[in-house]
Amino acid sequence: MKTKQEIIDSIINLINNDLDENVVDIKMLPASGSSRIYYRVLTDRHSCIATYNSNVEENNAFLMFSRYFANAGLSVPEILAVNEEKDCYIQSDLGDVSLYHYVQNCIKNKSFDEKTIALYKESITNLVDFQIKGNKNLDYSVAYPTRSFDRNSVIDDLNYFKYYFLKVNDEINFNESRLNADFQKIADFIIEAPADFFMYRDFQSRNIMIKDNHTYFIDYQGGRKGPLQYDVVSLLFQVKACLSSDLRNELLLYYKNELGKYIDVEEIGFDRYYKAFVLLRLLQVLGAYGFRGLIQKKQHFIESIPFALKELLLLKDNLDFPFETNELTSVLNQIEKLLPKYQHVENEKLTVIVNSFSYKNGGIPEDRSGNGGGFVFDCRALPNPGRYEEYKKLTGQDAEVQDYLNQYDEVHHFLKSTQEIVFQSVDNYIERNFKNLFVNFGCTGGQHRSVFFAESTAKALHQKYPQIKVVLNHLVQNKYYVYENE
Repeated sequence: MKTKQEIIDSIINLINNDLDENVVDIKMLPASGSSRIYYRVLTDRHSCIATYNSNVEENNAFLMFSRYFANAGLSVPEILAVNEEKDCYIQSDLGDVSLYHYVQNCIKNKSFDEKTIALYKESITNLVDFQIKGNKNLDYSVAYPTRSFDRNSVIDDLNYFKYYFLKVNDEINFNESRLNADFQKIADFIIEAPADFFMYRDFQSRNIMIKDNHTYFIDYQGGRKGPLQYDVVSLLFQVKACLSSDLRNELLLYYKNELGKYIDVEEIGFDRYYKAFVLLRLLQVLGAYGFRGLIQKKQHFIESIPFALKELLLLKDNLDFPFETNELTSVLNQIEKLLPKYQHVENEKLTVIVNSFSYKNGGIPEDRSGNGGGFVFDCRALPNPGRYEEYKKLTGQDAEVQDYLNQYDEVHHFLKSTQEIVFQSVDNYIERNFKNLFVNFGCTGGQHRSVFFAESTAKALHQKYPQIKVVLNHLVQNKYYVYENE
């Protein structure tokens, strides 16, 4: 494992030598659920994404798949350069907007708009292309960690649920031997489904990027030969996407129609196995949430648990296995008792406290969140309206003071610079599921400049990040505001 500086040096050398470009800026992107480290790199010609991953086998899978899919006309990032160690590679920049960003707005508005549904359908059309066209003559020898989704893969997913979710929730009582027997029957059933297709493995809205109003696809390094149902289930039952049953049915029908252009959907028994894959995927993601959340203590995954539990509760009475699964049924019937345990985390969100304060009267505010502070920006080097009689009784909330400050370029530069710093942290904190950020603007009297910047920043945060809570305090004026979407 390389140090941070060694990674950055590798990236710069790769861009300089292989692309013959000069690095202008390089920034680490928020961490994902994997051990891969991503950087956005600005060169003198364009923006690109650099990836560092010490797992060379996984890199080989991604690189080979990417080149093959690109040649097949699929919308994947272009591989621009790879270092000799194959632990670092450069790919085209697809931006920061994923299909999940559209989904979040739809959830906020309590309705899925036509544009988002159209993007889902475009994604589904492309999924079929991955499964059919992407499978043709694809070399699965590089697939990581396995070449195919076989019986062992099914058992692994089911055991993931058992070990990392069931066994860390003492409220659920089960007989392990009988549960294992049910798992064996389910695995035997699932592997009956035709499995001579490319299986993306993690086909969900976070891995579908939107650029120029079109869909592009990332994170298929875990791809392998497998059944059709798994990927469309992963998309439609991504638990935090909160798709309604009507929309799921509409999209599933669209998928089967697209698939029907290549194969006979009824002949392969697609519907016979579909609900079994829904169950398998929900159990697998609960195992992932248990491991990443309950064991590794990553809050984002804990927050996802109640969503998955609710989907499982809706499914449990509609399973139609041609055999009995009494112990699993008993487990599923007990799932409801876990909801109160995790329900409260759904509403937890990042809270950004923005203060205006006076250096002369009170000083830098104390952070009581337990995180030990955040940002303190000193506004005293900027033009001071308080020196002029007409502004002395006003504050930074008044239009006259705002007009005075807005006439200065250095004010705009200060505002832009400080907001960029704050936004960078907010992006990272959301990804890492932190719950508190402290931002302070101080001036001499805490009346004009600090109020102006705190006010502007709080409103900008609320507009840019509707999913967070913003608390604005003007400490000298003893005024308090909360910006939060229901």
